[in-house]
Amino acid sequence: MNEISHLHAGGPRLLADIGGTNCRFALERGPGQLEGVEILPCAAYATLGDAMRTYLASPTVQALTASPIRHAALAIANPVTGDYVRMTNHHWEFSTEALRIECGFEILLVVNDFSALARSLPHLGEHKRQVGGGVPQPDTALGLIGAGTGLGVSGLIPCASSWTALRSEGGHVSFAPINDDEIAILQFAWREYDHVSFERFLSGAGVELIYRALADRAGSPNERLSAAEISRRALSGECPLCDDVLEAFCGMLGTVAGNLAVTLGAQGGIYIGGGIVPRLGARFDRSSFRRRFEQKGRFVHYLTAVPTYVITAEYPAFVGVSAILSEKLSD
Repeated sequence: MNEISHLHAGGPRLLADIGGTNCRFALERGPGQLEGVEILPCAAYATLGDAMRTYLASPTVQALTASPIRHAALAIANPVTGDYVRMTNHHWEFSTEALRIECGFEILLVVNDFSALARSLPHLGEHKRQVGGGVPQPDTALGLIGAGTGLGVSGLIPCASSWTALRSEGGHVSFAPINDDEIAILQFAWREYDHVSFERFLSGAGVELIYRALADRAGSPNERLSAAEISRRALSGECPLCDDVLEAFCGMLGTVAGNLAVTLGAQGGIYIGGGIVPRLGARFDRSSFRRRFEQKGRFVHYLTAVPTYVITAEYPAFVGVSAILSEKLSD
């Protein structure tokens, strides 16, 4: 089979992953064939349309295609409930239809980034790492959770020959401590917040909050460390307190991931994305995450059979928006 038969009939497709700090763009010439990946800082552009048109006019894109891009799909770190999107973590706001016309697309899809990430799960192949035991059961739900700027949660439900991604805000469920350390951390957080969700701890800002709480409990000086510095010191072995912070983080994540598994009946597995966990490597694998995931009393045997995976794909959102766009074009 020649190369042309592997190309999209309608020409290359634009895929985008829009966050609060950076926007990532790529062209997909055929199924799974990503080229011309570029990362542009959001702050450098007045509007999303400006950033998209800059990418489309770049020498990279011009070298890859001689004709205008007809079809595009973007994942955005924001709820998407209609035509108008106003970002919560950046000043951009836009009408999807107006953006489609501005950039000259025939079809433009805009979806929530965690919905897109959820849709990528069946297509990850080898781009995931299993933590602990368990075997996925066919034709069952998949769960997704990811800590980064916030705590994203979604699920993927089998639907005929396809899947339905859940639009969830599960990161905002109330935090539930399971030991004395976590009770102390929660009590510390109550000094600042009336409602303490799992996202308060399972995020970049949450790592810093856990650090302040544990430093306060130990009577240690609070150095006001950033999440990145806490992780660096923990992974280098130079700061036992920072390592305690990561251990608490991983245990809390295990609890909420187990909650998601029993809530969805996610016997197909729970997937861990976001920007924090993939960077922890082997430290995450040997943490209390998996033990806490299974720690559900009478349901320990149920959860022992559910596999947990860390997503290792470099650009998993592209995989998801590609699948969503392909389904739209095949309708």
